[in-house]
Amino acid sequence: MTKSLWLALLALTAATPAFAQEGAEHAAPNPLTPEFGLMFWTIVVFVLLLVILGKFAWPQILGAVEAREQALEAQLAQAQKDREEAAALLAEHKKLVADARGQAHQIVADAHALAERERAVAMEKLKEEQEAYLARARSEIQAERERAVQELRREAVELSLAAATKLVGARLDGDADRRIVTDYLASLEGQH
Repeated sequence: MTKSLWLALLALTAATPAFAQEGAEHAAPNPLTPEFGLMFWTIVVFVLLLVILGKFAWPQILGAVEAREQALEAQLAQAQKDREEAAALLAEHKKLVADARGQAHQIVADAHALAERERAVAMEKLKEEQEAYLARARSEIQAERERAVQELRREAVELSLAAATKLVGARLDGDADRRIVTDYLASLEGQH
């Protein structure tokens, strides 16, 4: 049926100039005088063309326009969705950066606190080591002092015995004599 309509339309369009030429042979064409035959066929062809376009072309054109409109609306919706996702990602990124900065500051503060604690521990350990060294030095000094005192006592006993021997004229070297002199020197220390 569409082929027959196309053929009829083609025949009408071909016939219209032929009808227009028939009227033109009789008289000189005047552009201002209306030619009813030409007008009739022009209107018929125009109406027929509108009917054919309305039946076959307009639905496809309107369908394409509607499809294009829907595609544009979908693209706009997708663009809006992408914009919202980008805004959400940007906000999340800013939050992560702020969290990272906070963590970095916390790590630095913790490192300073740890270093301060380590320094305090090291100072305490050094102080303990110094005190232990001083205590060891004091005990060594005390031991040396006691040895020196013992040595002095021994020397004093020997000198006392030697002096007493010279005074008495006899040699005093027995253990009993040493004990007497040692006890006497201890009693002298007790008085001081």
